[in-house]
Amino acid sequence: MLLKLYSLCLLVLDCISLVIKTALLLLEAMYHLVISPAEKSVEGEIVLITGTGHGIGRELAKKYALLGATVVCLDIDKAGNAETMAMIADLTGAREKHNRNANHQNGAHHSSRKAYAYECDVSDRESVMKMAAKVKNEVGNVTVMVNNAGIMPCKPFLSHGQQEVERLFRINVMAHIWMFEAFLPSMIENNHGHIVALSSMAGICGLSNLVPYCASKYAVRGLMEAMSEELREGGRGQNIKFTTIFPFIVGTGLVQKPKLRFPNLLGIVSPEEAAQRIITAMRRNQNEVSIPPALLYINNISRIFPSKMVHLVKDFVDSGCEAHV
Repeated sequence: MLLKLYSLCLLVLDCISLVIKTALLLLEAMYHLVISPAEKSVEGEIVLITGTGHGIGRELAKKYALLGATVVCLDIDKAGNAETMAMIADLTGAREKHNRNANHQNGAHHSSRKAYAYECDVSDRESVMKMAAKVKNEVGNVTVMVNNAGIMPCKPFLSHGQQEVERLFRINVMAHIWMFEAFLPSMIENNHGHIVALSSMAGICGLSNLVPYCASKYAVRGLMEAMSEELREGGRGQNIKFTTIFPFIVGTGLVQKPKLRFPNLLGIVSPEEAAQRIITAMRRNQNEVSIPPALLYINNISRIFPSKMVHLVKDFVDSGCEAHV
């Protein structure tokens, strides 16, 4: 009897503790909705980005380099990656010249920033492992990984062929897994790192003409959430952060025929703006962020309403993409 009473008292205390902690965390979240969290420095970090030959990946590489990170650019497009490297050299060269002039006046020394380019098919495990070994030997342990590479065929589901769907999943899903396998162990060993993955708004709500793509982006969201939870529950890598990004439509050329009834509310975001939002989310250690930001909250809230009501609103907004010929 006493033992049961004791267990009941412990349960009541646990419940009280849970309520108090939950309330405090809710207040903290509300506070950060008004006052943005401080942005951590990425200077000196080794930032590896996939898909840097164009679009968002290229803009991410340029911005991380300007923030003082050592940037590792990965892309299967060697020529496009070389163009990105040249852009980084121009940007950082101009910044370094300005810094050298300033530091010369005060006697300070400022080390030059670095960028490295590697040609790699991230959908192929063997290529990823070989590249990872080279990066470790030539650059060091990657501390920030941004999985950005992806493709987006846009057409009705029954128009997809087997090889096309398999290629989509190799690039959009399996590449993330191979990159985890290659770079997560050193992050766990050093208890330091940050992994950013680009999912999509198509990864939190289904869209027509994007059925396989939606499935792949749902997989990315699940992978990131599950990996974060596994490390948290296992007590490993407590200082490894995860950020999943859900862009709507970014002007990278993937969406050739965007459907936008209200472009002022749900318009096309430039790669440069998307990259800035991604870096800001990463530096604030945010778990999930949509571009535009309100879309994630709207989607979460919509889940409590009847599906017919949600369909009615979707039809009214009438946004997405037409099939590509």
